[in-house]
Amino acid sequence: MSDFIQFWAQHTPIFSILIPAFTAFILLLLGNPGSDALAHDWRQPWRRGISYFSSVLGLITAISYLIFASTGQISVYALGEWVAPFGIVLVLDQLSAFMLVLTYGLAVPIMWYASKEWDERGRYFHVMFHFLLMGLCGAFLTGDLFNLFVFFEILLMASYVLLLHGQGKARFQLGIHYVTINLLASALFLIGLGLIYGSVGSLNMADVARLMPLLEPDQHRLAVAGGLLLFVVFGVKAAMLPVGFWLPKTYAVATTPVAAIFTIMTKVGIYAILRVNGTVFDDAISREILQNLLLPIGLITSVYGVIGAMGAERLRRFVGFMVLSSIGTILIAISLFNTDAWAAGLYYLIHSTLIGAAFYILCGWITSQRGAFKDHFKIAPQMKQHKTVAMTYFIIALMMAGLPPFSGFLGKIFILQATASSPYQLVIILTILAVSLLSIIAMTRVGFILFWRASRPEDNPESADFTAYQALPAVAPKRNDSVLYILLAGLMAYMVFAAPIYQYVYNTATQIQNNALYEHALLKKDEHGDTISVQAFDPENLPETKYGGETADPNAHLIPYVISEKTLQGEHLTEFKKRQIEQQNLQEKTPEDAQLKPMGAP
Repeated sequence: MSDFIQFWAQHTPIFSILIPAFTAFILLLLGNPGSDALAHDWRQPWRRGISYFSSVLGLITAISYLIFASTGQISVYALGEWVAPFGIVLVLDQLSAFMLVLTYGLAVPIMWYASKEWDERGRYFHVMFHFLLMGLCGAFLTGDLFNLFVFFEILLMASYVLLLHGQGKARFQLGIHYVTINLLASALFLIGLGLIYGSVGSLNMADVARLMPLLEPDQHRLAVAGGLLLFVVFGVKAAMLPVGFWLPKTYAVATTPVAAIFTIMTKVGIYAILRVNGTVFDDAISREILQNLLLPIGLITSVYGVIGAMGAERLRRFVGFMVLSSIGTILIAISLFNTDAWAAGLYYLIHSTLIGAAFYILCGWITSQRGAFKDHFKIAPQMKQHKTVAMTYFIIALMMAGLPPFSGFLGKIFILQATASSPYQLVIILTILAVSLLSIIAMTRVGFILFWRASRPEDNPESADFTAYQALPAVAPKRNDSVLYILLAGLMAYMVFAAPIYQYVYNTATQIQNNALYEHALLKKDEHGDTISVQAFDPENLPETKYGGETADPNAHLIPYVISEKTLQGEHLTEFKKRQIEQQNLQEKTPEDAQLKPMGAP
């Protein structure tokens, strides 16, 4: 048992990525017939069982990570045994553990819900679902900017297929728009990474944060430009204005479980803004530019979202606009750049994700009971479960509008309290209060149309309307109401345990603002205590390789600090290189020796 615990601790951060990755590959090996044959395929119970077991295992893993991270420790996993910044590392801290628990906490009930008929409407649903989880977990755990791009592409490719799940003309049309927008964002991502790497010489987040203040003015401007390009890319993912108009229509055409899981997708963009633009590009110029951009963007996004909701003609688009408005509220909190505000934003982030998913699940319930009227805001016959559905809608409306005593209210109160030192306090407070008031009005309008003004069902047996009404289901779709109640119960618990949760997110905000802590955890130092890292880009600098031949290398003495002991003692280094290491270690070293030098330099 001790060996297993030691193995688990040694490889901790990577398990959250490997679990969905191996699950997806196993499900691929099972094969997948056409959607018409899935209901009768003998392998379908196996797909569901493997998929659900993997999701639960992922949740247990994420919770164990949260327990570990709550102590304040940072776990670093070096892929290929090459430490940062020379290799890609995974970093488990309080923020990444927090986001992993949110991801799997949402994925488990949605997977259980989708495994009842929804997964039969298209091929490879479970495979793509786990590739999506793999991309999400990787994005939250990586400590490298290029690796962040890789995991973004993994989750995006999975989302392309999931968006088209169930087929249909509308899904295909908006799917093309969604793919096009994200491909453009990916191109900008690569350009931004090129600017950063060309000026800084590194893509490790902790290393870039360390080197930014040391750059020459021209190089610094290029790096800042690269950071701003990344901000635009993350803004597309987060659906902030003016690059977020795609969200309401796109999410509206997705199937119910897909729309529900997609509520976590926008949070990846917000996470990236906080992690990269908020902490990596933390120099004075970058912070000033980001503050000047982020606050007006957050205010406009929040107001636009609720105004769009008031004018929506379909329930699913209404929910999309409300999700958009909540994104603006989180961006407002991030723009304040203080610990209290970031803690409040993280608290509100979980609330907005869960309530958005619950609302999309409710859309599926309402659509099933309105027949041909679906989710359009038109007067329709009273739903057969109108009392239960109306009460559920009322609770969700209170939560989403941010009324007491629910978690949405607490999140907004935390954000308002954090504005105490902001020169824009009055504007922020008035905007958040106005958005809350308009949200109540919008929710009232929707409830009035769907429930209060609903007509009496046709009672003439000879009428076609009577026959159509009787054909409608008298109960919620399978597992629809159960999953909805689970999500609402989770939100209730989130409100009850607000104090310890807020303390955790406050500690999280404190941790991610401490760049020196990440530098100490990720980057190695030589015998003089100087950080072993790259310098600003110099074309004469050549990287050290495992098989360096017999070229004189002035950096040989740094090798033991950047590769593992096993690698150092193995066959990866030539005898010539080992002798160089020994000879240089016998000589007196100066602080200048910690810097990388051109090959052949004295």
